[in-house]
Amino acid sequence: MLNFRLILLASALALPLAAPAKAPAHRAQPAKSAPAKPAPAPLYPHGMVSAADPRAAAAGAEMLRAGGSAVDAALAVMLALTVVEPQSSGIGGGGFLLTDDGKGHLASLDGRERAPAKATPDWFIRDGQPIGMPQAIAGGRSVGVPGNIALMAEAHKRWGKLPWAKLFAPAIRLAGEGYDISPRMNRMLGWASMTGSLTPEGRALWYGPNEEPLPAGTHVKNPALAAFFTRLAKEGPAAFYAGSNAVAVARAVNNAPVNPAPLAASDLAAYKVTPREPLCTQYRGWKLCGMAPPSSGATTVFGVLGMVERFDLAAMGKDSPAAWHVIAEAMRLAYADRDRYLADADFVKVPAKGLIDPGYLSARGALIAQDHTMPTAPAGTPPGAQLALADTLTPDVPSTSHFVTVDPAGRVVSYTSTVESPFGSGLIVNGYILNNELTDFSQVPVRDGMPVANRVEAGKRPRSAMSPTLVYDPAGKLRLAIGAAGGATIPAQVVKAIIAVIDWHLPAREAIALPVIFAPGDTVFVEKGTSAEALIPALTALGHKAMARDASFKANAIEIVDGEPVGAADPRSEGSAVAP
Repeated sequence: MLNFRLILLASALALPLAAPAKAPAHRAQPAKSAPAKPAPAPLYPHGMVSAADPRAAAAGAEMLRAGGSAVDAALAVMLALTVVEPQSSGIGGGGFLLTDDGKGHLASLDGRERAPAKATPDWFIRDGQPIGMPQAIAGGRSVGVPGNIALMAEAHKRWGKLPWAKLFAPAIRLAGEGYDISPRMNRMLGWASMTGSLTPEGRALWYGPNEEPLPAGTHVKNPALAAFFTRLAKEGPAAFYAGSNAVAVARAVNNAPVNPAPLAASDLAAYKVTPREPLCTQYRGWKLCGMAPPSSGATTVFGVLGMVERFDLAAMGKDSPAAWHVIAEAMRLAYADRDRYLADADFVKVPAKGLIDPGYLSARGALIAQDHTMPTAPAGTPPGAQLALADTLTPDVPSTSHFVTVDPAGRVVSYTSTVESPFGSGLIVNGYILNNELTDFSQVPVRDGMPVANRVEAGKRPRSAMSPTLVYDPAGKLRLAIGAAGGATIPAQVVKAIIAVIDWHLPAREAIALPVIFAPGDTVFVEKGTSAEALIPALTALGHKAMARDASFKANAIEIVDGEPVGAADPRSEGSAVAP
């Protein structure tokens, strides 16, 4: 602040000439307030939301219209998905949130589920043998302590603008007034019928008197969930992690009709969300950032990209068998590393930076030849590695949900949320589905005399394939926020989309729509009923075991085009992008 000296001169005409003028004492001047800073101009005029269900996308857009941040919008999407997409995600599960504030400042929150305090490495061992994935999914033993509400609370505290209670309004309306069962939900109800995972509470909600799934388009309500959301909105996250809800979760798991397990209310009270430093790398001069372990998304996606960087994929083109051969070979190597090393870094020394080290990936990529297939694709030894063996690849399931939000100030959120398998464990508390996330652990705790990195341990988070990712162009500007659903296929879907945007110059909508090729081991799976099936003869000639397979893919993204956010949703899904 400037100080001004005032000098008062006596006018000779006003004062007697014989008396010299007396200088006045200096007086402190009133402080001048600094001019108010103008509000920063919005980076984007409106914002954008992309989600796997149009009603959830609309919930996020409602928050943006009310002046909320991208974080507010993403949290409202997660709550709405709890209602309209219960087969995939919700407050009974967990997730990963990755955000950029519009100025390049990155942060991420790990809301992955945790194993209860009484969990042991032989959690899924019965009579000396692993019980197997199909038998482990339903019931109590597969349930981890849910993390989504804790993640929501932390994200809202850091970056939210709207009142906590307002975020619940769309979900409360959907649950209380009702919603129509979508075709995808109807299909997943059929899947749950075959597995018998849903308890009577779930069957009362979504099945008819003939025990058949209610048809798509049937209008249903979930009053128990509406009531619980109302409590959460009023009381905050303590209403989830303490009191009657925590007791109800423990009771449901302990008294599950199949696979009961000793989860306690104290396990919910002890849950903490964990901030993680995002992992970042470079690909052809572009910057990419994603989640650190226990997510295997960033290391796997960045591993594939680092290995294929020496190949001219742009010249090969998106229809070239040679391009997909190279991508498949890199995928085989990256998934081998994933299986061996990835786990909860709070329990296991995970060489995450070593797995994306350019020198390591260059050496791994040198194993790939354009004219033939590697006989085997073993795990490597990245810098910082400690020998640990992982179980076989966990199967991909047509569940999970990804959503992306951008607000006018430029903040972007890429958030993947899941309950694991369709309808999770099948257990329902207060109208929401409890996850079966613990089946993402390796059932075998020791192999060849060495501990498995992703074995079950008390308080540990299981490895995840969820891959929320941000992509920046060579000038450092955000170009793409993306993620996907589908278990172990998630990194493959994200890799394909990033290559399509950077190497093949496709818009995000077309990049997501491209067929998926998934190569987690010695078999290359191509998406059945797509143009990718035409690649099978050429891939076979190169030495691959290639086959078409039905799959359920579901990616969502927002890209920035000419300074404007453009939403993209997978055409295979019911997803949509909504501008406020």
